[in-house]
Amino acid sequence: MSEVYALHVNGRTREVRDAWIGESLLYVLRERLGLPAVKAGCEQGECGSCSVLVDDLLVCSCLVLGASVAGATIVTPEALQPDERGALTTVQRAFVDEGAVQCGFCTPGLVMTVHDLLARDEHPDDLAIREAISGNLCRCTGYGRVLAAVRRAIDDTARARSTGDGAA
Repeated sequence: MSEVYALHVNGRTREVRDAWIGESLLYVLRERLGLPAVKAGCEQGECGSCSVLVDDLLVCSCLVLGASVAGATIVTPEALQPDERGALTTVQRAFVDEGAVQCGFCTPGLVMTVHDLLARDEHPDDLAIREAISGNLCRCTGYGRVLAAVRRAIDDTARARSTGDGAA
């Protein structure tokens, strides 16, 4: 049986048509709504590649039924795309500058995770950072560069706030 429901994704209401009620949010976002930055990794909630925000809660979209979040506010990595001038967010820039992007497969999920962490805690310590990213599997970086990128994003955000730039 197919369903029709609406999702509020990245500031737009999107209608999902002819959907099977058992489709994961990951499948709906990628295949039905054409949002490829949400990566399909393990599809068991172990790798974090499919991380998105649902009503400001970081979730693995592979573990959530798309129809179950009808009406919820969903933010995907596409919402963090460079602005019209091509400027990256502070977190994205830090990942690039610190070389924390390697193959790039885990990067969207890690960036979503770090954005979520910094929205909740502007100055997390190393333990909080490690705990936050512990749900994201990266096979290339060894996490050293990821940790450096998060620390840099924290410093750059604090510097921007103190100088009045406000760019985060």
